[in-house]
Amino acid sequence: MSRTLFRNGLVMAPSGPIEVDVLVDGDAIERVATGIAEDFDREIDCTGMWVGPGFVDIHTHLREPGHQYKEDIETGSRAAAAGGYTAVLAMPNTDPATDSGHLVRYVLERGREVGLVELGVAGCVTAGRAGQKLAHLDDLWAAGARMFSDDGDVVEDAGLLRRAMDYLAQLGGVISQHAIDPGLARDGHMHEGAVASSLGMSAIPAAAETVVVGRDIELVRLTGCRYHVQHLSAAASLPLIAAAKAQGLPVTAEVTPHHLAFTDDDVRATDPVFKMMPPLRAEEDRIALVEGLRSGVIDVVATDHAPHADHEKDVPFEEAPHGVIGLEWAAAVVNDIVGLEARRFFEVMSVKPAQIGMFGDHGQWLESGVPAHIVVFDPMGATDAVHSHSKSRNAPFSGRRWKGAVRYTMYAGKLTHEDSGVKA
Repeated sequence: MSRTLFRNGLVMAPSGPIEVDVLVDGDAIERVATGIAEDFDREIDCTGMWVGPGFVDIHTHLREPGHQYKEDIETGSRAAAAGGYTAVLAMPNTDPATDSGHLVRYVLERGREVGLVELGVAGCVTAGRAGQKLAHLDDLWAAGARMFSDDGDVVEDAGLLRRAMDYLAQLGGVISQHAIDPGLARDGHMHEGAVASSLGMSAIPAAAETVVVGRDIELVRLTGCRYHVQHLSAAASLPLIAAAKAQGLPVTAEVTPHHLAFTDDDVRATDPVFKMMPPLRAEEDRIALVEGLRSGVIDVVATDHAPHADHEKDVPFEEAPHGVIGLEWAAAVVNDIVGLEARRFFEVMSVKPAQIGMFGDHGQWLESGVPAHIVVFDPMGATDAVHSHSKSRNAPFSGRRWKGAVRYTMYAGKLTHEDSGVKA
């Protein structure tokens, strides 16, 4: 079995970041100590870098089955590994939608075959994501689904959502909600504000998010079900989530790298690469999201990696589908824009996502005996968003340099990504 030594890094240990070495033997960490001198097969110098638990994304669209021309499990896994991820949760808006156990098992098996990340699967809340009746939640749970979402669409029927919450509360499952009211968002293409007015473009108010978040928190109060808000975009949502947390309700929230980095002002050129759902909002919203992540009101970063083929995005803004890719650059964008200290960085990128998504072997502080799911991140490095392992190119991050770089990713003791930063 291979033995790898990570030397001289700032290691995210249970007691806090410390400058030590990490020895990996096979698929587990053997030792975390200063000056390790045991035999090893490979030594990696991590001077000036952070060595911590591999990143975990609980909001990824891998498009398989049904839309493999946009992405598939292999290309999505390669993009994830290049971004420092060792576990990702696949969303169920595939074709067919992941509303039954055999589809969960199919995606899990494909993930094991590719073997670059641990793949989890979110099950649908409603059959076919149609919002008319509940999916077979028991069958999905038995197959391994632990988070449930109609992502791409909100679960609009509050009574139906309550029934799902009542059932999942007994099991310990999580509702992951695409919090966009369809009536308020209908025919909208961007944030409702001054930029939309100047462009004469139909728009989506921030209230489209807050009315769903507020309603759902009341359902959490009623049922006790764990509830996760996807891709927060509006400043007005943060007090609702903060109040729910203060009351002890099991509510968590995510923010995407693109909502941290960009605003509706970036839409002025009407480039469809900046079209996503929820839309990029105003600068005051972006600032509030950054502060919410720093303070802990927002628990995690999730990419909402949503690939589309070139021909789908190469159309007028109003005709383009929503969604952007971002697995490969998420860590650098967060490091650049938010500037978290090391431990907090790994909390939002690794530890808390693993807890929310129930990836039990991931997101663990590095110590002897834990699985060797590791990322080496250079906080002072640079990432040029140029090349991608994804089949799609719809990335708003492209053509820019971001502060921070993933140098090595290790999944179960196997290096799945290497970038020493040394240019030939």
